[in-house]
Amino acid sequence: MLSLHHHPLSAASRFVRLVLAEYGETASLIDESPWERSEAFLAINPSGALPVLIDDDEAVISGASVIAEYLAETRGLRAGETQLMPTGAVERAEVRRLVSWFLGKFDSEVTAYLVNEKVFKRQMNTGNGNQPDPAAIRAARSNIRYHMRYIGYLMSRRNWLAGGGLSLADLAAAAELSAIDYLGEVPWEEDTHAKDWYMRIKSRPSFRPILSDLVRGNPPAAHYADLDF
Repeated sequence: MLSLHHHPLSAASRFVRLVLAEYGETASLIDESPWERSEAFLAINPSGALPVLIDDDEAVISGASVIAEYLAETRGLRAGETQLMPTGAVERAEVRRLVSWFLGKFDSEVTAYLVNEKVFKRQMNTGNGNQPDPAAIRAARSNIRYHMRYIGYLMSRRNWLAGGGLSLADLAAAAELSAIDYLGEVPWEEDTHAKDWYMRIKSRPSFRPILSDLVRGNPPAAHYADLDF
């Protein structure tokens, strides 16, 4: 059976969980606290970064975008299944650009700040030195508005973020938003196109396990699991 080393509020881990679910794959979830840098986990992935997938043949695949494309190659070619990657080179490049945008730029400017300050620091539990940084939270709350407008811009011109069909780009963006929506930090009023897109993807069966996540000490926002919010 597949196994995934993850953290419930790691957006990159959520991305891989969504990809797995879209392909109808079930994985055993192994919780990791990335700040602990345990020797056992570092032996699997020396970078200490999440997520890490271990396939049925014990192959170790590290990194969210690498895992996603690995799954697209090994699971996405089955008859009748969506590939989540278009066939054209230009279209595939656009998917990869947007995956990089959300897992990289969006994460570093928004999600990493909020999750680290509001969740990880609390879970580290090492004393007053890990109090949330208000400046970092303010920066994230400011940065997300630009990203919401960018999602809205794309969705005002396309059926899905990268083009005509659901792709890895949509799952990457939704994973990032879902992590901070858990914390009640998404300004949904910023752009109606972005909100409508998220409602569509949030209603997919692949999203159900994500919406049932619970993080000890951090209950989800009241609207988090609502499909009509």
